[in-house]
Formats: sequence, structure tokens, C-alpha cells
Amino acid sequence: MKFNDLFLSTLGLVVVASAQRQVLVTYPNDTPPSVVEQAKSAILATGGKITEEFSLIKSFAATVSSDIIDTLNALSTSHKPIVEDDHTVTIQQQAPLEH
Repeated sequence: MKFNDLFLSTLGLVVVASAQRQVLVTYPNDTPPSVVEQAKSAILATGGKITEEFSLIKSFAATVSSDIIDTLNALSTSHKPIVEDDHTVTIQQQAPLEH
């Protein structure tokens, strides 16, 4: 493999990886388990990853491509997910670090 081919292949992987984002996907409590499983399957089929599943609520965390969000919304007309960026939330303001 030539250096140029290797460089372009690596560049393509970096572009794909940078299009990924961390999200929380939450469904209404009356959503059938099959709808949630269908959403997880769609994420996995597009190269995403389910990073955590929650049992008290119909929700999971995932690493997804940005274009899967529209797909998740289209899977069920009566059980729409709430998809939000996953980030750290704190209840206390942290003091800035002193140098």
C-alpha cells in the first residue's frame, strides 16, 4: 500500500469518527420494548454503539452518527424519542483551578 493510500484511508476513518456524538435516547413509559429494540438495532446497523442501558426508564446512552436522529424519530409515529446530547451534569458549581 502506498503512503498516499494509507494516509487517505486513515483520513477517512478520522472523518467518520468525528461525525459521531454521545446522546441519551429516552422513550415515553408506554413505548413497547420492540420500538426501543428497533432503535438500538438501527444505531448498531449504522456503526453506532450502545454505551449504557437504563432499567428504571426506557432510555439508553449511545454513540451515534448525526444522521441517525431522523431515523429514530421515523421508527414510530406514536412513540417519539427524546434525543439529547449526553454530557456531565453537576449540582454544585466547581471552583476554577488555581495555577
